Amino acid sequence: MRPTVQDVARHAGVSLASVDRVLNQRPGVRDKTIAKVEAAIAMLGYVKDISAANLAKGIAYRFAFVIPEGSNSFMRGLEREIEAVKQYSAVDRTEISIYKVPPFDGVALAAALDALDPKRYSGVAVVATEAVAVRDALNRLRRNNVPVVTLISDIPAFQADAYVGIDNVAAGRTAARLMGKFVGGRSGKVALVAGSMLVRDHVERRLGFEQVIRSDYGHMHCLPVIEAQDDSRRVQEYLSECFEAHSDIVGVYNMGAGNRGLIEVLSGNVQEGRTAIAHELTDHTRRALGAGILDAIIHQDAGHEVRSALRILRAKIEKKALVAGQEMIRIEIYVNENL
Repeated sequence: MRPTVQDVARHAGVSLASVDRVLNQRPGVRDKTIAKVEAAIAMLGYVKDISAANLAKGIAYRFAFVIPEGSNSFMRGLEREIEAVKQYSAVDRTEISIYKVPPFDGVALAAALDALDPKRYSGVAVVATEAVAVRDALNRLRRNNVPVVTLISDIPAFQADAYVGIDNVAAGRTAARLMGKFVGGRSGKVALVAGSMLVRDHVERRLGFEQVIRSDYGHMHCLPVIEAQDDSRRVQEYLSECFEAHSDIVGVYNMGAGNRGLIEVLSGNVQEGRTAIAHELTDHTRRALGAGILDAIIHQDAGHEVRSALRILRAKIEKKALVAGQEMIRIEIYVNENL
């Protein structure tokens, strides 16, 4: 059984009231008593149950998730994972709110963050767009002692309590390695599609991808990035125009969303040997992978990311250590054979 405060009091030879004062860092306790209690805690391996203490005090955690709205399938999957966690959050007196803002809109995101009352919220998780206004809004929360984690996409100019997501440079490098292996020795161009270069995850994926292509696959050339705002119709339109302008495209890498537009274009522009790699396993990318329209999918576990964000926020509030490696979001690779 886990040691209790009663065990600590008995082992230290002090009253329960003294143990409570030490645990909660209240004044009026002699140094000798503090030393006895701390020694007993170390000897017994006692860990304070913050959730139980909060329950007894009527304290509730309130967390806000600020995410993009729209048709992005991965973001809608992320929203479903947040809703799933909300169903069980009342058990440990946790309230979770979801706020949705237009994607890639720094002004709207900053306004949503500024609207969060720091006296109400215990922590914030945000899918961030790089903008000065967003950084300033996040800094305001931090100045008011509200822990913040960036989710999926980081803002290096803002010192968040944690970033929860895959290593996007490594993801881009992984996509390039797969592209090089699939394309082989054939020379040609690679079409790059992104949502926006205003989000760090897409910038880093492009960086990693082009690093590997330039260093190891000099027979391939990356075209300028098509920024399609993660909109399927724009992806379809812009990529179709790209195919018309370049007859020697041997590969396509979509580092953002809008995969339905990508699949539509590839379905109507069948070319032997053309490789297509995209991000996030969804219903439509799964079908396209099975049909051979896409060759590989790079994926991240949205449920893991939501749960990790909450664990990190709670740990920051409770000043508890996290389990090493538990919060690492791994890059997953899917091909037709391991669906």
